[in-house]
Parts: sequence; structure tokens; C-alpha cells
Amino acid sequence: MTRFAGLLLVVLMLNVGSDAVRAQQSEDRRPADQLSEETLGSALESLGLKPTKTEKRYDFAFKTSVRGEEWRFSMSAVLSRNEGSVWVMAWLDQIPRSSGDVSLTALLRLLAANDRLGNGKFFAYIPANKRFVLQRVITNEKMTSLKLRATLQDLAVSVADEYPVWATANWSPKRPQPQRVAGDLPAGHAFVPPKAAGPSRIRASESASKFQGRRIN
Repeated sequence: MTRFAGLLLVVLMLNVGSDAVRAQQSEDRRPADQLSEETLGSALESLGLKPTKTEKRYDFAFKTSVRGEEWRFSMSAVLSRNEGSVWVMAWLDQIPRSSGDVSLTALLRLLAANDRLGNGKFFAYIPANKRFVLQRVITNEKMTSLKLRATLQDLAVSVADEYPVWATANWSPKRPQPQRVAGDLPAGHAFVPPKAAGPSRIRASESASKFQGRRIN
């Protein structure tokens, strides 16, 4: 090994060691009530959820009651790149394949809903999988399992309340406006009754491809 190669190896080893020290120092400085990538998963598990981790995000099903009805949502949670905030989202419909079914009025209603929702909640569109989401962003501080559950519940309630706005089955002028009758939802809609819905009136939110290509700053 030449002297230059040996010196380069020493420098690389020092850099690796410095990175490990900085990572440990960053973890040591983290407030006890702030979630890390690892503790975010643990917090979700503590709520009885079964999150699946893909890269830095956690995907999970969230089942809850909204105004006397049982719903089941496909959701995701991820920390921002600087870990200063937690992003939670509920996956909704895919954009209609036909441009004729994409109503300008409906899109304007989504924008108006963003202004009305507030509290860190807003509708967004994920181009990578052509799917709409309702997101909520909260500051990553004073985080507890109770606060995380309240965040998920709040998002679920907003998804249910805003059904007339985001349901793409309502957008096409060629079809009659679907009515929300127990056990009778529009064919092909993101929310469909499970095989054994029974009197529980469960709606299941499908999300075939979830967080693909999404960057959180």
C-alpha cells in the first residue's frame, strides 16, 4: 500500500467515525417527547396498529368509528427530512382515467376545503400513483401515543366528513350523484364494503400503491 493510499484510508476511517459520533450526539440531544424514525413505528404499534415500514415511511390500516359508523382507512406516517414534523395521510381515490371525468369545479372545491379544514390538514395529489390523499402535518414535539391516536382520529373524521368533496364518483356529470346508503356505495369507489360488513357498516379504503415517490421536506 502506498503512503497516499494509506493516508486516504485513515481519512476515510476518521470520517466514518465522525459521522457515527455526530449521529449519536444528535440522538442524545433529541428531546424525550420527540419521535425518531424508530420510535414513530413503536408509537404506532403501541396503538394496536401493524405498521409496515418501507424506507422511512410506515403504512398501516386504521379502523375507527366516525359518527356511529365503522370505517377502515389505509394511512401512512413519516417524519419530515429534518424530523421537525410528523406527516400523516389517508389514501383516497385515484384520479379518473378520463379527462372528461376530472371536474374543474370539483378541484376548486378541494382547494376551498383546504382553506376550510385548517389545523395542518389539506388535500394533495400524488402524481407517482395518481392518487389523492388527505394529509395532516403536526409539529414533532410533546408526542405521546394519545396525541398520535388523536391525530389519526381527527384525520379519519375529516375524510368521512369531506366524502362529497373528494369522492371522484361524484365528479362525472354523466353519472347520477351517489347516495351514502349503508352497504351501498358506488361501484369502483375507494371505499367499498368488506365481504362481511354486516350491521357494523365498515368501509375499507384501498391503497394499492402508497407513498411511492413522495418527498417530505
